[in-house]
Amino acid sequence: MSTEPATTDRNVARAARLDTATLSDALDKLGIAGQCYRIKPRDGGFRMAGRAWTLLYGPAGNPAGTVGDYIDDVPPGSVIVLDNGGRDNATVWGDILTEIAHRRGIAGTVIDGVCRDTHLCISLGYPVFSKDHWMRTGKDRVQVEATGVPVNIGDARVAPGDLVKGDADGVVVIPRAHEDAVLDTAEAIEAAEERIRQAVRGGMRLDEARREFKYHQLQTREVTP
Repeated sequence: MSTEPATTDRNVARAARLDTATLSDALDKLGIAGQCYRIKPRDGGFRMAGRAWTLLYGPAGNPAGTVGDYIDDVPPGSVIVLDNGGRDNATVWGDILTEIAHRRGIAGTVIDGVCRDTHLCISLGYPVFSKDHWMRTGKDRVQVEATGVPVNIGDARVAPGDLVKGDADGVVVIPRAHEDAVLDTAEAIEAAEERIRQAVRGGMRLDEARREFKYHQLQTREVTP
């Protein structure tokens, strides 16, 4: 399942064609930490790609602030990125937000924390990625601290406008300053792996194919002189 829209953003389209495993290998090769640790799709069929729209949560004050009425201001095609500090005792996403985001053409939602009402995101095919899901509300427990700021998702820094890609294996973030290099590297890795598969299908031994197409160097970090 996917809400990946047609886009005029060339690099979003490139990221959408790649899987997170290949992008992760490219990040490793370039020495960039962009893998969002323990962030998983609520359904294995979810896929998304888009640019990050970020929001940071903090503990609720007294009186408590709100968990946010931001959804109508998020541009279509964006990935909503919610930093709830990894909290697993209070949710910041549920069925109303899922329905509106799906209707508005949002690419997906990523949460450093938990969500609820997972049945609706699955039935609509709206991609939600989080550490887990649980039913308890975040109202009066957390509040919005800021929007449009750098946040942390599973130990990966996400700045507004960064490329975000999610699939069955999780979520990666590609910093805007490095996106061309990461995408170029990922596409080269994908091409090399496809040559290995074709060689094996043609009768070559796997170890020979890996050696010929330098498989064991594909993820090795590049050393700058």
